[in-house]
Amino acid sequence: MRTAFLGLLFFLATMPWNAVVPDAPAGAAILQDDPKDKPAPKRRPTFTIGKETTFVDGPIDKDGRIDYATALNKKLSQGVTPQNNAVVLLWRAHGPKPEGAPMPAQFYTWLGIEAPPDKGDYFIDMGKFFKEEFKIDPNKEGETIWDLSQKATDKPWTPKDYPKFAAWLKANEKPLALVVEASKRPHYFSPLVPSDIDGSPGGLIAALLPGVQRCRTFAQALTMRAMLKLGQGDHDGAWQDLLAVHRLGRLVARGGTLIEGLVGIAIEAIASKAEITYLDRAKPSIKQLDACLIDLKKLPPMPPMAEKMDLAERFMYLDIVMMLDKRGLKYLDLVAGLAGDGTKSATAALNGVIDILVGQVDWDPAMRNGNVFFDRMKAAMLAKDRATREKEFAKIETDVKLLKVKSGDWTNVVLLLARGKEGAQAKGKVIGDVLVSLLLPAMHKVQNAYDRSQQVQDNLQLAFILAKYHRDNGRYPEKLDALAPKYLEKVPQDSFSGKPLVYRVTETGYFFYSVGINGKDEEGRTYGDNPPGDDLGVRMPPR
Repeated sequence: MRTAFLGLLFFLATMPWNAVVPDAPAGAAILQDDPKDKPAPKRRPTFTIGKETTFVDGPIDKDGRIDYATALNKKLSQGVTPQNNAVVLLWRAHGPKPEGAPMPAQFYTWLGIEAPPDKGDYFIDMGKFFKEEFKIDPNKEGETIWDLSQKATDKPWTPKDYPKFAAWLKANEKPLALVVEASKRPHYFSPLVPSDIDGSPGGLIAALLPGVQRCRTFAQALTMRAMLKLGQGDHDGAWQDLLAVHRLGRLVARGGTLIEGLVGIAIEAIASKAEITYLDRAKPSIKQLDACLIDLKKLPPMPPMAEKMDLAERFMYLDIVMMLDKRGLKYLDLVAGLAGDGTKSATAALNGVIDILVGQVDWDPAMRNGNVFFDRMKAAMLAKDRATREKEFAKIETDVKLLKVKSGDWTNVVLLLARGKEGAQAKGKVIGDVLVSLLLPAMHKVQNAYDRSQQVQDNLQLAFILAKYHRDNGRYPEKLDALAPKYLEKVPQDSFSGKPLVYRVTETGYFFYSVGINGKDEEGRTYGDNPPGDDLGVRMPPR
């Protein structure tokens, strides 16, 4: 998308605006005067409110357009209060500026709280802590620090092994306690509040999400602390920290956007990997294994990605159309997020020109066509059978590619608008076709990430069941079928192949795996192996 926008800006910036555009109607000579201090003309809404177009009927802003940010936050915040919202405690843990800049005041209004004070017992990033406490420059020694931190996250350790990490965790005791408390809350509502870009409203796509990546950092810190507790023999404490990471991942995944869903999946993966290590090192008894399985089964389900496609992602698309209707095509300059002198010169060329190019556009075709694709994506993602999902995804991707070829790029759109011969609906359709081809999320990859996460969770629970069998029999079963019906009502299959999981007993334990998204049996090789593979497995004992 960034490349397409850059091409559009280059075209507009280099076009001779002091000349008449070819095929333009009489009197449509476009002159590039000094645009400074010239307010953009106020645009009258040119769309129809309805289910097939705007999808929602309000709220309406002062200019007569749908306020999608408010509509979305109202839907996401249903049943949420400051007392049951995990996000409230998470912001108390990381403070008001997790990425160095404050949030808009409206963000805290939606949360129903005051902004956290500038100073407090907030989470301290590892790089900052090492620089201030140990005079270690993370820019020079960062690779060593991060390599060691990975080891402290993967395996049990003691303060003697990594005293600096132990000191970092000690310094973060209070904020991490808030994170654990937050993970026990039932709701996760992080308001999507548009920020300004270049002093103008940026729309939903400009909503900031600084707290999301910080949650991943919280998960890594809690996992490191769990490995510390495991190394010190505090097995229950280690499990409680890992369980908090699990809960945190599933909470974040309940956020409105695909980004939050994917970060939630990543946090889940961190917890699952560490829990296999816990299973190996803690050697839990049958009673403890039963308690762990109960804990895992009590976790709220991961929300389907289709929910995000149907709501937040759809609203972002429609909000972009609203902003185009309000501000003209130059809004795309802001959406692209470009920076530097090239952007400034392109923006200067856009001012006072795009309004003449666009003229009157009927945005109904753009919204209607976008909604059709979002409906199709939602239906495909909700299909229970993976083969059916794959077939529908392939159809959608083919249609989007054909649409892209048919509609061309932004240069073609600008030329079409400049000719001024097409009607309002035709303009809306051609712009909408390009928007669909550029802005639709990569839903296939997103769904694959979700499917992988589900398989990893199935594998995790199966590993705990195998541990129970081992405690009872002093060995692992020769085949997974031996687990049913005493330990399992039914042995789970590989969700990607539809066949039994590949299972092998080894001299020291066992190894089982799913063939993963590509459907190829790669002997259990994962992304981290050499050569890498796509399989999803559990090895006991872990490497």
